[in-house]
Amino acid sequence: MKLQLPFRLGSTSYVYPADMMTNVRRLSPLVDDVELVLFEVDGQSNLPSQVIVAELKALASAHNLTYTVHLPLDLRVAACDDGQRHSSMDKACCVIRSTRSLNPWAYVIHLDGTELQVGLTSATLARWRDQAALSLEMIGQEVGDLRLLAVENLENYDPQAFLPLLDRLPVSLCVDVGHFLKRGEDTLPYLQALLGRTRVVHLHGFRDGRDHRGLDLLPDGLLTQMLDLLLAAHYHGVLTVEVFTEHHFSRGRELILTLMGERP
Repeated sequence: MKLQLPFRLGSTSYVYPADMMTNVRRLSPLVDDVELVLFEVDGQSNLPSQVIVAELKALASAHNLTYTVHLPLDLRVAACDDGQRHSSMDKACCVIRSTRSLNPWAYVIHLDGTELQVGLTSATLARWRDQAALSLEMIGQEVGDLRLLAVENLENYDPQAFLPLLDRLPVSLCVDVGHFLKRGEDTLPYLQALLGRTRVVHLHGFRDGRDHRGLDLLPDGLLTQMLDLLLAAHYHGVLTVEVFTEHHFSRGRELILTLMGERP
């Protein structure tokens, strides 16, 4: 059973030990959004067929459900190819075409930070940003609206590397709380400053070098502070409990609903 919340409470499409459609069927009465985690690698793919897309649309209509689409993790969006289209852009476009009729709430995208790991100079950073902007524009043409592209902060480089892109392109943000925790940084100042550009928030715990763990591993008080911030800012986007087990999802959802129920 769903509760009416001011934001859209979401889950991933792999909570239960089953395929994507089984997960969405079971989750659709419980959440407002499902993050479709899609891949196409080494000859394997879980891109939805037309039949599956039709069922996803039917579930969305029956349960007031939206979808966020997480584009493949191995995209080289900011690869420095001297202004040329990197081959992985074709993979991104394939995923977008297969899900476009679902009218996704957002397409979550990672900007690969390989070039930022070794010998970073101002020239390298400028080139990386230029290539990222070019690639995002290419993908945005496929999506049809750059605002639906939500750039996610990663744990392996400072998000300040891509924030200047917000002045160049009308892309949105996906603020991943767990990735900030993995970097040993406080997510609240970042979220507060940029909530107006944030379309999706990913929420998961972190411990012993591993993220995407239960919300009970969040620092004391962080979840309450986050919910207070979202409410004060009238956030109407998606808050995804980005975990991949039934226990972590159920417990995380319960924590959020309990805290929300305690508010006037």
